[in-house]
Amino acid sequence: MIYYTYPTKNPASISIGLEERTTPLITIHEVSTKRQLRQFIDFPVKLYKNNKQFVPSLAIDEAINLNPKKNPAYQYCETKLFLAYKDKKIVGRACALINHAHNEKAGVLDVRFNRFDMIDDITVTQALLDAVEAWGKEKGMMAIVGPIGFCDLDKEGMLVEGFEEKNLFITYYNHPYYPAHLEQLGFIKEVDWVEYQITVPDIIPDRLLRLSEITQKRYGFKIMKFRTKKQMLPYAKQAFVIYNDAFAPLYGTVPLTEPQIDMYIKQFILLVSLDYIFIVQNKLDEVVGVGILAPSLADAIRDSKGRLFPLGWLRILIALRKAKVLDMYFIAVKPEYQLQGVSALILIEGIKAANKNGIKLAETGPELETNIKVQGLWSEFETRRYKRRRVYHKPIR
Repeated sequence: MIYYTYPTKNPASISIGLEERTTPLITIHEVSTKRQLRQFIDFPVKLYKNNKQFVPSLAIDEAINLNPKKNPAYQYCETKLFLAYKDKKIVGRACALINHAHNEKAGVLDVRFNRFDMIDDITVTQALLDAVEAWGKEKGMMAIVGPIGFCDLDKEGMLVEGFEEKNLFITYYNHPYYPAHLEQLGFIKEVDWVEYQITVPDIIPDRLLRLSEITQKRYGFKIMKFRTKKQMLPYAKQAFVIYNDAFAPLYGTVPLTEPQIDMYIKQFILLVSLDYIFIVQNKLDEVVGVGILAPSLADAIRDSKGRLFPLGWLRILIALRKAKVLDMYFIAVKPEYQLQGVSALILIEGIKAANKNGIKLAETGPELETNIKVQGLWSEFETRRYKRRRVYHKPIR
């Protein structure tokens, strides 16, 4: 289905419409077939095939995430997927998304864009964003924001610093021309996230040890140990409930529903190591904190081009045992326990596990630049801020 067609003119002069124009050079198609969905998912792998920093999403996860029958986020979200063609060749993609739950929570009328990739041609960039904007306008939206996805566990934020650094499995990578195009088209900063690379110390810092001892004596906190993933599963849902409570005040978040939690548990359970799953209980055996870390899967997934078969699974299993970099997915603590040293317990156990497995570097996921609490966790470590990513905003015309 042809959704929009565009002549190649000065970007500022391009007009949009639902009708097909004559002799177009750029055509925007709405994804409507399984073949087009595969092309949508595979496009960034082809775009970045010679880029050593790029790490794709797992194709099997993306097929679920973009399927309204399989992704529970569609209970409160709706999407349209677009492919951009130039001379019959795919040159870009974009997912337009309306998160009605977040719009209601924040009192906004935003259409989001995500899964946004294109060649270095600003006309293609504008054509894709115009398609997102036009659909949002049809739905009564007042602004376009992105890249940001279904929820906080979906990838979010366009890379604006750190293009020379390898991507994490849980984040986007993009060329420097992406933000340059957006800023040329009038998009402005909404929020930024920063990411840190942390040197794992050989010896646990004294302050963390003292805080841990005081915390355990005063509050009776304890770290749970699991021998099997089956043993850990009953606590996984409780961990995500903690995640909902801890992350509720942050930008762009909405509570994960129970079906969403089930989906994420299925997606991540095989991609983590029990050495780095930390569940903290109080003296009443209530879960009050959780830390999810994992050996980096970046090389394994990149080398497999986002596919599990034929060798993807094997590479992932090897990485879980032999990777020398640790990805810090998140640390979440119930709000009423956030000043009681729970995070210190998790960090100490993380250092012990990393040292046992010969890991010397850890990399954080994106942290809002204004989130002083989480950045304060790294004050005892040698760190390097090495990436910055941004959500952009623009009023709908």
